[in-house]
Amino acid sequence: MKKIFKLKNYLLPAILLVIGLVSCKKEKAGGVNGTPGGSGPPTIASIHTIEKGVVDSMLKVITYTYDNSGVRDSTFYYNTNPQVTKFDSATVTGNLGNYYVLMGTNLGSTTNISINGISIYFNRALNSDNTVIFNIPSTIPYVQPQSNTIVVKTLHGSVTYKFTTLPPPPTIYFTSDYDFWSNSQITMTGKGFAAVSAMKLRTTGDPITILSKNDSTLVVQMPATSTVTESSILFTYTSGANPNSQTASTAIFNDLDNAYTLFFQNNFQNSWYGNAWAAVGVSTAASHGGTASYQANYPAGAWAIDGFGNNNGIAYSPDYKYFSFWVKGGVVDHHLVIVGDQMQGGFSQVQWDSNPPQATAAQIVLVPAKVWTFVKVPLGASQTASTPSTLQPWLNGTPTKNLGLFLKGEGGDVNETMYFDEVAFIK
Repeated sequence: MKKIFKLKNYLLPAILLVIGLVSCKKEKAGGVNGTPGGSGPPTIASIHTIEKGVVDSMLKVITYTYDNSGVRDSTFYYNTNPQVTKFDSATVTGNLGNYYVLMGTNLGSTTNISINGISIYFNRALNSDNTVIFNIPSTIPYVQPQSNTIVVKTLHGSVTYKFTTLPPPPTIYFTSDYDFWSNSQITMTGKGFAAVSAMKLRTTGDPITILSKNDSTLVVQMPATSTVTESSILFTYTSGANPNSQTASTAIFNDLDNAYTLFFQNNFQNSWYGNAWAAVGVSTAASHGGTASYQANYPAGAWAIDGFGNNNGIAYSPDYKYFSFWVKGGVVDHHLVIVGDQMQGGFSQVQWDSNPPQATAAQIVLVPAKVWTFVKVPLGASQTASTPSTLQPWLNGTPTKNLGLFLKGEGGDVNETMYFDEVAFIK
């Protein structure tokens, strides 16, 4: 029988590397034993990041094994775990949410720390007369101009040190549209926009024009493109001394100029028309991307389908990746089921039991009341077995000539009107 011993020649990551700085030696003057710090005025020599984790892929983890005769064998594999590494961590800039250690003298009686005029919390139990650990909260102002200072007050004076809080990477929380077309305008809300100097489509580099901005709101004009189907946005922004920091949005934007559209720019497209059981048509009562949308009516208590028809239809192509649209809800929240003449269940009727729904998950769309909601559903391959994660408008054949939104009527329903806009197949 083999006895196995493992020897690992790397350090485990420290939770707080700096704890060693304040705990390896108890300093009476540092307040660690409950006494005030030094009686002189405070000084700040430097500010440091807490730690740095580095993966050294050349580091080996060696495993020794011994058989019953005591003969040793060894195997190894290359390390994939980060190690806390010694490095010059002095910094004059900081990021929101990060921890830092302030180093100097006479800091044990610190009573207040402020950054750009905002007082911050710090844990005095972690302090010594030479170190103070602090975190930069999200409430610290970072939009320039700022004082770019940290001020430490003690029982014996105060000291000011130059320290710049960096803006966060531009981040989109909400956008007025996930679709765009030549020269269309989009308003984005989020954070970190004040530092943005340039924007472009990440896939092609087509420039996006910034019309107006503050730190939380960005209004842009989208470019005309010939090849883009969908793309994230690449931001260039100033972060401290670096004017060319870059980050990409997590939001993906669809170019409808290069999509196959059913309803777009205030009217039907590509020979599609309204196809419903109730009165239907183009309406100027509501619009998401222009001045009109497609109005769908659902009578109270009825099982009704409203949607789109085309005598020639849309043929299957592996290039189509998504079916997308905007929908404005009615009086109450509803679930709609996307249906089609070549889909599971067909166009005219869908059996949808409440528990569980028989329609596949990708077919079911939640439509909140009274607001516009963006829907983007992944498409499945043509004529393959039905799967819950994708929409399959060509499951039973091609082309698809009818696409609709089915609402299961229930007792107590009211007459509902919904609006659809920017309806498209995205490549």
